[in-house]
Amino acid sequence: MNNILPIFDFLRVKAEANQKIVLITLTAVTGASTRNPGTHMAVAEDGSSAGSFSGGCVEAAVVAEALDVLSSGTPREIRFGAGSPYLDIRLPCGGGIDLLFTPIADRTIVAEIFDRVEKREPLTIMLDSESIRCEAQLACSSAVERAGSQILVHHIPAAKLNILGHGPSVESLVRLSTSYGIDCAVLSPDPAVIAAVQDFGISADLLKTPQATALLDPDPWTACIFYFHDHDWEAALMKQALASSAFYLGAMGSHQTHALRLQYLADIGVPAEKLANMVAPIGLIPSSRDPATLALSTLAQVVESYHQHFGFKT
Repeated sequence: MNNILPIFDFLRVKAEANQKIVLITLTAVTGASTRNPGTHMAVAEDGSSAGSFSGGCVEAAVVAEALDVLSSGTPREIRFGAGSPYLDIRLPCGGGIDLLFTPIADRTIVAEIFDRVEKREPLTIMLDSESIRCEAQLACSSAVERAGSQILVHHIPAAKLNILGHGPSVESLVRLSTSYGIDCAVLSPDPAVIAAVQDFGISADLLKTPQATALLDPDPWTACIFYFHDHDWEAALMKQALASSAFYLGAMGSHQTHALRLQYLADIGVPAEKLANMVAPIGLIPSSRDPATLALSTLAQVVESYHQHFGFKT
């Protein structure tokens, strides 16, 4: 996934400190690369940076180039790796990457982009030889498109997890997801679970009844995970989640448990086509039982599903 919030948070902080800043965008890849088009780095005039384009092969050269761009004040496009004029810089994968360096003179655009990303709004960053602009996302099939002298970089919100349930599996999934960089929100009837996951700095709310709740309002880039052992808590909340725009809904339990679940959801009016969208038993690893393995199995499946739903052509 390409979560650009840390990049624009870095730019926002540096802009507020009155530092000159550069946005670097990976616009094209030749051969193999560790990053996809649309990936960003950011560099400030003090030499600090955020983001990366490789495992460390080109970052120092990118920072040096960015500082030179700051001195000149004009954008430039540079290739690193195969076909580059920099003969001493090679990518281990043997490929080449084209990077566009854009000095940002209008600091307000950084705040605007940061605000849109934080609000989980799709957006298009429009780059050209003179400026950087942000628009509501245009219809697109790839992360980066060229339109005359402009380069359009399309971004969708990063994946997010709404985790509903109780038991140690909830904390395991929060721990793993936050370390991976995915935001989570937890709803649980167990005060001990709420207390444990709040240490991770995420949204966590106590469920007082097993009824539908305004606290569960997933957007199209959010996955809903059900980790209830007491299945009496599931029905109304699952019905609500299945009626939402969430791109994924998964629940733990055996095949027998899921058969019973499908029946009671049908009995409360969930349409068959909605029931078919539920993934159960959850996860890529069959019969995952211990909390750590279940969390890993779940997260891998969610990330795979996110890329299947929203991955741009490369």
